[in-house]
Amino acid sequence: MEGFSLNHNTTAMKLWDKGYDVDNLIEHFTVGNDRELDLQLARYDVEGTLAHIAMLQTIGLLTADELAILTDELHHIAADIDAGQFTIEEGIEDVHSEVEHLLTQRLGPVGKKIHSGRSRNDQVLVDLKLFYRAEMRRLATQVEVLFNRLLTLSEQHKDVLMPGYTHLQVAMPSSFGLFFGAYAETLVDDMRLIHTAYDIANQNPLGSAAGYGSSFPLNRRMTTEKLHFADLHWNVVAAQMSRGKTERAVSYAINAVASTLGRMAMDICLFNSQNFRFVSFPKELTTGSSIMPHKQNPDAFEIIRGKCNRLQSLVGEVSLLTTNLPLGYHRDLQLLKDATFPALTELGNCLHVAEYMLQHIRVNTNILDNPIYDYLFTVEDVNRLTLQGTPFREAYRQVGMQVQEGTYHPTRSVHHTHEGSIGNLCTDEIRRKMAEATIQ
Repeated sequence: MEGFSLNHNTTAMKLWDKGYDVDNLIEHFTVGNDRELDLQLARYDVEGTLAHIAMLQTIGLLTADELAILTDELHHIAADIDAGQFTIEEGIEDVHSEVEHLLTQRLGPVGKKIHSGRSRNDQVLVDLKLFYRAEMRRLATQVEVLFNRLLTLSEQHKDVLMPGYTHLQVAMPSSFGLFFGAYAETLVDDMRLIHTAYDIANQNPLGSAAGYGSSFPLNRRMTTEKLHFADLHWNVVAAQMSRGKTERAVSYAINAVASTLGRMAMDICLFNSQNFRFVSFPKELTTGSSIMPHKQNPDAFEIIRGKCNRLQSLVGEVSLLTTNLPLGYHRDLQLLKDATFPALTELGNCLHVAEYMLQHIRVNTNILDNPIYDYLFTVEDVNRLTLQGTPFREAYRQVGMQVQEGTYHPTRSVHHTHEGSIGNLCTDEIRRKMAEATIQ
């Protein structure tokens, strides 16, 4: 590894510093890109620290004056974070060290008091809980935006028929109302998993310290209220065990949304091809070929499909990182941030682009004029004969013989009235389901 040497040590500010330096190679290898990822946790680290010091003052570990100056300076740091002016300095190990370093640098020894009753373990845990809670809320908002777009398209094109397929064979009439509405309702189930991940993240681990509690008389109910957690991780060992458990829940939520989005992207790529011509997009939303002048490729949806397929591997990565780890904290868990943080960003980008593309989708309203879709209506004609009194099996045989003999001529009429069918999309009921599943 160029630039690293076993013979040169580095001096860095660490919360665990005991007066010796760690070798440069080991320093860089173990820290990895934690400092860059930790910038996403900075605001939450300040929030957790504000709640913690308020609690410390009530149990006599800080004076009222010390709390006041620490709180004021933490608000200044938060303002720098919000303004994009916060950095983790070279030689500072992580965001927790940077915040304590800034307080000590600006306020003197009182800055060193903020860690009383905390371990870096529960400090990072509370940061991650707050981060994942916020990210699940953000993801829910983006999913709801796509959901609304899909239901709008469903209602807009509810009377436009299209082929339905089984085994990639022409099967029965469908509609764009059904197509868009199907993906909208599928997002409801995905939202339920997002909500579950949110609930798992919405528990306070602060006060569990290194996973075995503290001899200080900490008031964990107070920090729970201040950080607006729905509940506590009551058992301090269970709190530490939630590292990895929370990420698993988040990865399942990401997997679910990515699965739905990737499948829809595949359908749209297929339906956009010249062989189908079901949908199209303005040329400025497509890309071309270097040698084929006619090409207008749906690259946005192809990239969405690829990214979403890759995102579905996150469950396996998180599971493998956390499987069979013995009780307690292990540095392996640091790598969960490498996996989940970029995945959340990636999925958010995919949702944004998909919704943008769907704003401009064009639907072919004359698809079924093509005689290759005549056989779509065989079931309709079987059912029509049955309603007229012909036993179903006899009606099936009659239409089947017409198909075999080449004498079948479809009526091309569709009468679907039951709940969730072509003529009764139940859009209001689907909206109700989403409203119930959404994080409040």
